[in-house]
Amino acid sequence: MAGTKLQSIRGIHDGLPAQVRAWHRVETAARKVFGTYAFSEVRLPILEPTELFVRSIGEATDIVSKEMYAFTDQGGDQICLRPEGTAGAVRAYLQGGLTRSGSQRWHYIGPMFRRERPQKGRLRQFQQIGVEMFGAAGPLEDAEILAMAHRFLSELGIAGLQLEINSLGCSACRPAYRDALVAYLNQRADKLCETCNERIDKNPMRVLDCKVASCQAELSDAPEMVNHLCEACESHFAGLQDGLKALHVPYRINARIVRGLDYYNRTAFEIVTDQLGAQGTVLAGGRYDGLVEELGGPATTAIGFAAGIERLAMLLTEQEAAALDVAVVALGEQVISYSLQQADELRQHGFSVVHCGGGSAKRQFKAADREGARFVVVIGEDEMQTGVVTLKNMATGEQQQLAFNSLMEVLQS
Repeated sequence: MAGTKLQSIRGIHDGLPAQVRAWHRVETAARKVFGTYAFSEVRLPILEPTELFVRSIGEATDIVSKEMYAFTDQGGDQICLRPEGTAGAVRAYLQGGLTRSGSQRWHYIGPMFRRERPQKGRLRQFQQIGVEMFGAAGPLEDAEILAMAHRFLSELGIAGLQLEINSLGCSACRPAYRDALVAYLNQRADKLCETCNERIDKNPMRVLDCKVASCQAELSDAPEMVNHLCEACESHFAGLQDGLKALHVPYRINARIVRGLDYYNRTAFEIVTDQLGAQGTVLAGGRYDGLVEELGGPATTAIGFAAGIERLAMLLTEQEAAALDVAVVALGEQVISYSLQQADELRQHGFSVVHCGGGSAKRQFKAADREGARFVVVIGEDEMQTGVVTLKNMATGEQQQLAFNSLMEVLQS
């Protein structure tokens, strides 16, 4: 319809320059820290077969039953926009024939899609950083992964971080715990919300994660998995704690961490902050030893985590350096060509530079200020003849005349 104002889809936002600069800071920190732990970047497709997530995440989960963007394409194939990264990583691991190639340490960055109610820091298309390790045999690998996650967030300077851990048990000890939990929940079903009642039969551990205050009051003395672990799971959980202590990573046990996806077992964890109010989780993950086998591969131990880039970006302090290093102001038509050459020389030395286009000095300085330049390099006919420039620090207003080679040294410092 003519004249209709076109806007992006609800919950799917543009990444404009200021936002993307913050995202780059998060991504740079991730690549730096993960690289020190020998993790390699992979790039996985956004479109996947719908069946991949039905089999891995579970048909009863909210993600598959309510939130996934799934459709039939023109060829009749059932496909979807990926709602999370782990299942696709497992598919790639199997399809790439890597099950006999030793431990695989991967990380990835990219968009995920869930049709949930948009709120601050939670969007329908959101950028996510994910980490997966295949062949993570025991609790020491878990401890190193959790330490890496904590170091990544510390690298970003995020304050108020708290690592919380839990054990979800395994196929040997979880059934008996599930029976005890379901019996407890059924006794209180009339006092629980509608969503909790739907989960009692389908995914009872998720009830423990309900955010409704009245439900939490009813669940105050609910049975907890950490008190129902088999000997092997108990030993694994103790080993994880020993590893975290050895690495000087502070933690606390939170028996209510359950993870919303069916494929998790044993170690589950979250890193929370007090900087985001009630929705304080900024990174979460856990161990999923059965997923590779569930998707047709050999029994493979694995652990991973994910963090939303938009939520992390909300926690960053203001960028300490402007995006633009230098604005070049050319005073007079006769110096335009020369000033263009000087701007290009600065770029070749790695500086971000905008040429203000000539014209009046007032207009050019306004343009430099609007661009947020840290420095202005002024070149007039006298400067061109003597091989110097006038450098103005836009933060302090200080001006000095410098030879071009000296200019490089000052800007680099």
